[in-house]
Amino acid sequence: MFHSSGNYEAFARPRPVKDAKDVHAWYVGGGLASLSSAVFLIRDAGVPGRNITILEKSELAGGALDGIEEPERGFVIRGGREMEDHFECLWDCFRSIPSLEVEGASVLDEFYWLNKDDPNYSLCRATVNRGQDAQTRNMFTLTDKAQKELVKVFMATREQMEGKRIDEVFGREFLDSNFWMYWRTMFAFEEWHSALEMKLYLHRFVHHIGGLPDFSALKFTKYNQYESLVLPMTSWLIDQGVNFTYGADVTDVDFAFAGSRKTATRIHFTQEGEKRTVDLGEHDYVFMTIGSLVDNSDLGDQHTPAELDRGPASAWDLWKRIARKDPSFGRPEVFCSNIDETKWESATVTTLDARIPEYIRKIAKRDPFSGRVVTGGIVTAKDSSWLMSWTVNRQPHFKAQKPDQIVVWVYGLFADRPGDYVKKTMQECTGEEITAEWLYHMGVPVEDIPELAANGAKCVPVMMPYVTSFFMPRHAGDRPEVVPAGATNFAFLGQFAETGRDCIFTTEYSVRTGMEAVYTLLGVERGVPETFNSTYDVRTLLAATSRLRDGDKLHLPLTRFVPTRVVDKLAHTQVGRLVTESGLL
Repeated sequence: MFHSSGNYEAFARPRPVKDAKDVHAWYVGGGLASLSSAVFLIRDAGVPGRNITILEKSELAGGALDGIEEPERGFVIRGGREMEDHFECLWDCFRSIPSLEVEGASVLDEFYWLNKDDPNYSLCRATVNRGQDAQTRNMFTLTDKAQKELVKVFMATREQMEGKRIDEVFGREFLDSNFWMYWRTMFAFEEWHSALEMKLYLHRFVHHIGGLPDFSALKFTKYNQYESLVLPMTSWLIDQGVNFTYGADVTDVDFAFAGSRKTATRIHFTQEGEKRTVDLGEHDYVFMTIGSLVDNSDLGDQHTPAELDRGPASAWDLWKRIARKDPSFGRPEVFCSNIDETKWESATVTTLDARIPEYIRKIAKRDPFSGRVVTGGIVTAKDSSWLMSWTVNRQPHFKAQKPDQIVVWVYGLFADRPGDYVKKTMQECTGEEITAEWLYHMGVPVEDIPELAANGAKCVPVMMPYVTSFFMPRHAGDRPEVVPAGATNFAFLGQFAETGRDCIFTTEYSVRTGMEAVYTLLGVERGVPETFNSTYDVRTLLAATSRLRDGDKLHLPLTRFVPTRVVDKLAHTQVGRLVTESGLL
């Protein structure tokens, strides 16, 4: 496998790999990493779809990319996915998946046209005092000290950030800034999370620093991610003959070790209470999604809190069994051993009363029934004890939604703190109580909240014990390589496999692991798209520096040391033009 950029590699069609017709592939897990990897196996390696089997524990593919209407409960989305232009592997995949919405178009075409016609941006990023615009004015409010800390982390090596927490490299001035409020609520970072992951995010998205306060950097699907992304992908895979085996809980994988060679030999799984095995032959490959963001998720309902499930978690238990067999298979305990630091709770609110959308309209400054961008991303109630954020995407968010309903996604970073209206922790709250707390921060008159929360909406809370587990401080080797050294017929996929080329908690990362796995193991004669290189672009770095300073010019005492005529000459060079155009001078 090799990485590449440019049209020469992007538009090339690789020839089928050697023995493609004889290859049989087994996927552990039916999330985005596996689904996209199967697409690459068919499209780029030439493997027949009928030779591919996806083993999925649940009764639905998609993993964390979900969106469903639960009987009696209502609509449920456990999270939302923020996307951008430079998800190179993701868009490489979806250019080949036919749209289910637009005849003759791909999913990429559909997405591209949608976001051209209806570009995303927020008109109110945060509120205070029960629904009042916080008037952040898109400012970062970083002090000189905080700016220096940010630059220090940016310039540090990966090794210098390993094992460190965010609050060990940033002081109170940084953590009290608007920048940190934007950042933590957008990406779900906590102060105890990994400074290394924070650094990798800074590098990966430095070209979007200017769009961080108003979300103009982001793009969204038309519907929830299951209907907009997973459904067309699974439909295409089924049309290619791929076998989806649901209710299959993979419990272990056997390996044979001979010198430096490592070979997967057998898959163990249970289905309908029976233990089953798959013996892997000469042309068999196994692609394993390890760990899980949504393992042991629990749904509550309007009258029942979601439970925090601390019991056995099958995806994590599988990785633990595999990891005990070889040091190169990673250290899952680093990520899954502290549920209190990796959990948070979200909730899906479906409005039933026409009064509630009017409060959404007031804050978003847009018509929530227009079918276009509404909030443009999350709105954070800065003074919420739960640090509550909420968002309304384009409506309808589900195809089955009634025309007078609005689906809202709500989440809180501090699920263990008592609320401001409901004097209970979010973790203890029913859907009705979470709705009441949200209505309170929306500015609904206190006397109207009980009735609207009880009868004006339906809410489904979801507690996720491991949703930020990949943000736990880590060291090299804690995540296994996508294809470990010596692996002959297996690869690791998903957010806990290490590519070294991107940052986690993105759809792009999952797809990249799936692509690298196929291209490496089968020797596909095409480059994996290189991660967008904005962190090496001097224009991007200058523009980001200017934005982080909230437009404040640099005051360099050059004339004390350099003759004025030299400064004047510099100003008329390409370097001078770049610095001037960035707004720094």
